[in-house]
Amino acid sequence: MLDTKVFSLLTVAETLNYTQAAKRLNITQPAVSQHIKALEEELGVHIFERAGGKLVVTRQGEEVISCARKLAALENNLRQTLSDGQAQVEHLTVGVTHTAESSPIAETLALYCARHEGVSIKMVTDTTNNLYHMLKSYELDLAIVEGRITDPRIHYLLLDTDTLVLAVSMDHPFAKKSMVTLDELKREKLILRLPESGTRSLFEAHLESNNMRLEDFHVILEVDNTATIKDLIRRDFGVSILARSVCLDELKKGKLTVLPVENLSMMREINFAYNSDFTRFDMLRDIMRFYNETRKIYA
Repeated sequence: MLDTKVFSLLTVAETLNYTQAAKRLNITQPAVSQHIKALEEELGVHIFERAGGKLVVTRQGEEVISCARKLAALENNLRQTLSDGQAQVEHLTVGVTHTAESSPIAETLALYCARHEGVSIKMVTDTTNNLYHMLKSYELDLAIVEGRITDPRIHYLLLDTDTLVLAVSMDHPFAKKSMVTLDELKREKLILRLPESGTRSLFEAHLESNNMRLEDFHVILEVDNTATIKDLIRRDFGVSILARSVCLDELKKGKLTVLPVENLSMMREINFAYNSDFTRFDMLRDIMRFYNETRKIYA
């Protein structure tokens, strides 16, 4: 359905190189150049330009590429829907944050598929910002995110609430305490999520509300993967601020312990996020029911 020029545009946008794009598309480099030139003439804008010998996207080009990605995703969704109807199967692409990936969410989605023959779920893990970008461009049907953003195109359904806690090894002196103070935490070696993570942002926001900065603490390591952080905590390399939901399995097995930090009430929502034209609310309700079942196992 989509014009071949659109696929050339998206490939050049990804590679920022006409020759590499041509190789991926299995066409000639002049053909790719002609496709881009034709689009620019049709739209009356410059999509790409040269800067320092490199191909860069113009401001107007970013708008064109964003729209092209959305069109490509919509066509892919249409083809998938038609194919699903013929094969009597149903596909759902769900985006989750790194925190949600380590919580009962993954098990919930697996349980849903196991109990619904003909359902296939693709789970994509990424940062919150990237998940929203994919949701708006229809690359995702649904995203499971912490908190909300103000955008009339995005709707939400509350799945659960979660709290950030201090996670420590079972051998750490804090393991025998019911709470730690910020002054005590300042003396510890912190292993934190990366700056773009929602967990890190919420922690820093609460520090600021107490007139403190992250620079006041001893951060020794920044890690994107929560499973890696938990492994380092268990081996007593440091302590970390994590969502309680990602520690449920370790808590149940006695592999680590968690406790609150005084004056930091770091609670947040876990939400289903979806576009305003989303219609599969029966699946949402079932996923929520299975999530509550799974959560009881770890309670």
